Amino acid sequence: MNQENNYHISFFRPTTQRAKTNRNTVLWLISIWAVAVFGFHFLLRAIEKPTPEPELISFNEVWKDVKAENASVEEIRIFAKTTLHVAGKVFITTEERAALDNGISWAIMQLADSMQKLSLKDALQEFETIAEKNLVVTNEDYVASKKKLGAIVQQILNLNPSSVLATILPLEIKSSGLSVLSVENMTIIEACMPKYMIHNRSVLTDTKFLGFPFHYFYTAVFLLILFIALCYAYCVRVDNYNKKVGIAE
Repeated sequence: MNQENNYHISFFRPTTQRAKTNRNTVLWLISIWAVAVFGFHFLLRAIEKPTPEPELISFNEVWKDVKAENASVEEIRIFAKTTLHVAGKVFITTEERAALDNGISWAIMQLADSMQKLSLKDALQEFETIAEKNLVVTNEDYVASKKKLGAIVQQILNLNPSSVLATILPLEIKSSGLSVLSVENMTIIEACMPKYMIHNRSVLTDTKFLGFPFHYFYTAVFLLILFIALCYAYCVRVDNYNKKVGIAE
């Protein structure tokens, strides 16, 4: 009696015990990987809480007085520094950056004394002129002008010259925003500050492990190690089963 060989092989419908063992091993390892990857992200979402940055808390404490135009010198300084933190972020919109620049420029002008105001206007005009013509002027001119403006505004805000805020501050001062903080820009600032300074945090993001935030270490390092370990476990499992049933290469 002739018997035809069946070459139709399905991973999900194995026809031999060896194929069933291989399928079950693969499904178990994939399940472990899926739980490790997606389970961790579900856990992050389940325990996370919106947490404001300290700068947002400081901003909220002074914003009411700044908005009412009766803020003290120190409150205006806090307003300038906190808005500068957001202006230094990369992914803010053009409209938001313009509003923040207006707030920072206005605050700097409010804090400056009469001599500083004259120096500020001259240095800012020089810097903006060079920045507009940066295709034809030397880089040294741009750097020197930026450094000159930076020295003035850093002193006004009492910033450490080596700090990140001091570095970006000259780029956020605009001559068009020195005199008035518009109502429209006030509205934009009030909306964008919590937008960029409230983050979802939990014990998994705040805990440090080997110098890294735990969630970063888990996703960037541990999951990679786990994947390699699962591949190794699969190879060991298959080799052991092959030896058990007498299959050897």
